Amino acid sequence: MNSILITGGAGFIGSHVVRLFVEKYPHYHIFNLDSLTYAGNLENLKDIEGKPNYTFIKADIIDESTLNALFKTYRFESIIHLAAESHVDRSIEDPLLFVKTNIIGTINLLNAAKKNWKGNFINKLFYHVSTDEVYGTLGETGLFTETTAYNPNSPYSASKASSDHFVRAYGETYGLPYVITNCSNNYGQNQFPEKLIPLFINNIINNKELPVYGDGNYTRDWLYVKDHAIAIDLVFHKGKQGNTYNIGGLNEWKNIDLVQLLCQQMDVALGRKKGISEKLITFVKDRPGHDLRYAIDASKIKNELGWTPSVTFEEGLKETIYWYLNNQIWLNNVTSGAYQSYYKKQYCN
Repeated sequence: MNSILITGGAGFIGSHVVRLFVEKYPHYHIFNLDSLTYAGNLENLKDIEGKPNYTFIKADIIDESTLNALFKTYRFESIIHLAAESHVDRSIEDPLLFVKTNIIGTINLLNAAKKNWKGNFINKLFYHVSTDEVYGTLGETGLFTETTAYNPNSPYSASKASSDHFVRAYGETYGLPYVITNCSNNYGQNQFPEKLIPLFINNIINNKELPVYGDGNYTRDWLYVKDHAIAIDLVFHKGKQGNTYNIGGLNEWKNIDLVQLLCQQMDVALGRKKGISEKLITFVKDRPGHDLRYAIDASKIKNELGWTPSVTFEEGLKETIYWYLNNQIWLNNVTSGAYQSYYKKQYCN
C-alpha cells in the first residue's frame, strides 16, 4: 500500500482531504498527523476512523525527532502538507507562533523527507498547500496568477510565503519532488467558527452582533472546501512536479454583500422574518494590514487538469448553512472544547 502522510488532517480543509483519499483510494494507507490545536477536531473524521487504511497520529510538526521516527517507522512515500496556523487576526497577536508552525514546521517536514528518502525520489512527492494571501492585495481589477510576485502583508501570509519559498528551494537545491497550490478563501462544513462564515452563522443562531471590518468592501474569492479537496486530488495525481497551481472558486464577493446574502439565507433557514438577521450587522474598527481584494486566475488548473468549481457560491453557502444547523452539537462541542474528551476516550485508553 502507498503510505501517504497528510499533515493537519483533523482541521477544516485537511479532514475533507483525508476523507476523500481514504474512501476513494483503498489501496493507499492514509496517515493523518495532527497536533489537535483548537482548530483540529477528530469529530470531523468519526465516520472514517475505523477504516483499515486510515491511521491517526497525534504529533506536532515542530517536533523534528518525532517526525524522523515516524518516517522511519511508516516509510511515507508522499506528503500532503496542510498543517498550519491560518487565522490572520491570531497572527497579528502572536506572529512567533506562525513562524514556528508555518516556517520551522515546514522545514522540519522537508528535512525529514530529504533525510529518509535518501535521494531516491521515484514515486515520491512533497505537496505543499498554501494560500492566495502570499500575493498581497489587488486593486479593483486584475487576478492572481502563478507568476504573480509575492507581496505578503500580514504575519500569517508572510509565514506562508516563506514556507512556499523553502519548498521551492528544496526542490531546486536537493531535487526534492514537489508541487505547490495556492487557494482562495475556503468555506463549508466543519470549519472552526473563528472564520467569517461559520462565525456569523453561529452568531445569527445566537442573536449576536455580526462584526464587519471597516466599510465591508473588502473582496474575497470563495472556494467550496469539497471542490478544493477534489482539486488537491487532481494535482496530487496529475500535476506537474515543480509547478504551482492556483485554486480559486471564481466567486468574488464583497464582505458586506456576502454577509447580507448569509443573513437572507439564515432568515429562511431559521423561519425568521425577512431582514431580522441583517439588523445584527455592526461595523467595527478595521484590522491592521487588511488586504483590499483577492481574486484568483484558475485557468492553469482548468486547462491542464480539467478542474472547475462544481457549485455556485449561493448553492455552497446554502449547503453550509444547513450543515451547521443540522450539526449544532458539533458546533457546541468545538466552541466548548468538549472534543478533547472525545480524543481521550478514543486514543488515550
